[in-house]
Amino acid sequence: MTLDDERLPRKVFGVVISTFLDPGRKGGATRNQLSKGRTSRRPAAARVRVAVRLRPFVEEDSSTSESSCVRGLDSCSLEIANGRNSQETLKYQFDAFYGEKSTQQDIYVGFVQPILRHLMNGQNASVLAYGPTGAGKTYTMLGSPEHPGVIPRALKDLLQLTWEEGAEGRPWALAVSMSYLEIYQEKVLDLLAPASGDLVIREDRWGNILIPGLTQKPIASFTDFEQHFLPASRNRTVGATRLNQRSSRSHAVLLVKVEQRERTAPFRQREGKLYLIDLAGSEDNRRTGNQGLRLKESGAINASLFVLGKVVDALNQGLPRVPYRDSKLTRLLQDSLGGSAHSVLIANIAPERRFYLDTVTSLNFASRSKEVINRPFTHKSLQPSGERVKLAQKELMDPPETKRARRQEELEDGTSSPEPPPSCSKLSPLKQLNTLEPAVQERLLNLDRILDSRGSQGASILSTPRRERTALEKALKEKDSEIQRLKEKYKELEANRLNQKPKELEEENGSPAPQGSLPMGTQTVPMTKPLNRVVPFRQIQEQATSQSKTNVLQKDSQKRKPQPLCGQQEEPTEGLRTTLALLQVPPDLLAESRKKILGLLNAGSAKELRKLQRIGEKKAQLIVGWRELHGPFAEVEDLGRVEGISEKQVATFLKANILSFAAECFSALSRKDA
Repeated sequence: MTLDDERLPRKVFGVVISTFLDPGRKGGATRNQLSKGRTSRRPAAARVRVAVRLRPFVEEDSSTSESSCVRGLDSCSLEIANGRNSQETLKYQFDAFYGEKSTQQDIYVGFVQPILRHLMNGQNASVLAYGPTGAGKTYTMLGSPEHPGVIPRALKDLLQLTWEEGAEGRPWALAVSMSYLEIYQEKVLDLLAPASGDLVIREDRWGNILIPGLTQKPIASFTDFEQHFLPASRNRTVGATRLNQRSSRSHAVLLVKVEQRERTAPFRQREGKLYLIDLAGSEDNRRTGNQGLRLKESGAINASLFVLGKVVDALNQGLPRVPYRDSKLTRLLQDSLGGSAHSVLIANIAPERRFYLDTVTSLNFASRSKEVINRPFTHKSLQPSGERVKLAQKELMDPPETKRARRQEELEDGTSSPEPPPSCSKLSPLKQLNTLEPAVQERLLNLDRILDSRGSQGASILSTPRRERTALEKALKEKDSEIQRLKEKYKELEANRLNQKPKELEEENGSPAPQGSLPMGTQTVPMTKPLNRVVPFRQIQEQATSQSKTNVLQKDSQKRKPQPLCGQQEEPTEGLRTTLALLQVPPDLLAESRKKILGLLNAGSAKELRKLQRIGEKKAQLIVGWRELHGPFAEVEDLGRVEGISEKQVATFLKANILSFAAECFSALSRKDA
């Protein structure tokens, strides 16, 4: 089954297949190719369109004349002499044929410009220049200042198109960016940042080809494009051969990305990419005279072009494996050949007979490439823009005074934006419902708009949550003010407690008594009033638990207290401790005790720390862990910084351990005197 007249779309089992073919071309897709489009959910098929451009005749020596081996028949076909039989010719038919007198404008307008509109729909497009060295590929893509090529013309039209489509009042906001790279000896090099080195080619889970680390420059005008593109073009690798003084030694790829964001709900996003590819030409080293580095470069170029031919053959034959990964070039062109792009191929050929083999090879490759089928589709996202929703929520939650002040400033500065359309005014109550699906949001907007247009009584349905929101805002402000008041009160109580802490520690540690105090034997321990401060409930529970444990231990110690043997006097340890509790500890003994406690806290293990008074296994582990994180303790009082040890517990710990060390010192002195 073939399509002889491809100017009209054919309906095959309810699926309309647009062939995107030139009206003058005869012949078409085969039954096997059409069967791929019968699946209803698959994108429509679009064949790679191929054009052939014949460059003008260039005589190598003015004294000798050479005839042309190629002749154009019409706007779509040509013929070339048969090398095996001089009486016959080989005929080729393509989508377009441009002869020696064709201009850059003819090629661009007739073959390249029509694919730019697909970028506005979020689809990809590719333009490839193929041919042997010296056939005019770079001239076709870049041109000259007097005759610009495909790249400058395409960028100028694309920027103009995005400016018109993204103007104020249009539903989509557009942004354009560019990247420029070359593939030199199987290395991907960034021409916008030459120092970045060899880049890798990746593929995401959706099958899109990515290059992490590739420089991406935003462009808003053609001047911006020239500022980035012209210096980068000078970074491309070129070299002189016998056939061309400025022969391209690498494949150059210009990537232009068009991002679109919807200005209203459901805030969809679309992205289209344009690949403008100038392939390096295949070379016959016997005629180019390549040696050394040039020979190595031509080997890499010919190898990548050979893999490109294998990819085209595999796609045409429907093989299960397509060798995209055999070359960096084919890996990058995976979307252009057999992928999701609208692709056009411009095959450049030379008319001279000395290029006969290269010309035939290029025509055969172009003939096979026109049978490759792509399936373009729109790259879009239906999720709302997170930044836009956050900004809308922030503006919605601003108090009325802030909104009025902002509006007054805009009026004074003359920068006030025009009034939004009625559809936008109904959007603000919906912005806080961003958890809903975009389709549900759109349906609610349409329903509210219909009710308003019919003059429904009362407020619109989307403004109903306003009362609840106002009540919540009022309650939130009251809670904030209450929390602020409690914070200030807590700070005041904390300041009072810190002021009384030195006095309390001085009395608990037994500092020297002032002048006029009672004698040593009749002095009593001053009793301090408990501070009237707010104590957390958890700390109260811990204090109650520790107090109950202390009472139980005291009772057990009283029960288990051993009785002295007959004729043996009881050691005065308990009595000495009781006396020290009633008397003040000398300053030198107090300093020595604190020094020993601090040494144990900084150097003692968990087992040694458990020998201290009021230190159990849990607190010993907490002390060791805090010491590993924050370093040694500067003072004994720093023990209160350990999480899980309160300041009251630190005071009790100091009092118990100082008395214990003082008792040991007195016992040692008494034994020494005896």
